[in-house]
Amino acid sequence: MISREVQLVSVDHFRHELLTQLRSAAEQGGTTIVITSGELCKKIRMGNSSTQACCEAMMAEVKPGDVVLVSSSGAETIVRYRMPRTTQ
Repeated sequence: MISREVQLVSVDHFRHELLTQLRSAAEQGGTTIVITSGELCKKIRMGNSSTQACCEAMMAEVKPGDVVLVSSSGAETIVRYRMPRTTQ
């Protein structure tokens, strides 16, 4: 009998990748970065099967000064995040 482990992708996986991208943009001197859930999902192995978790992670990171350009409950989210990040 072959055992298959199913690895679930969680909000935390997407949050980690999102924070990595935000840090990288800030280190490069960026003042804003536009991130789409579709592109963020592609960065995570098996991420395309968890678009809702991806969108949740993106929305949880929205701070004052950020702009939600598109939000469609799990289908596609696009956010323009402002640098530097606030700690609120």
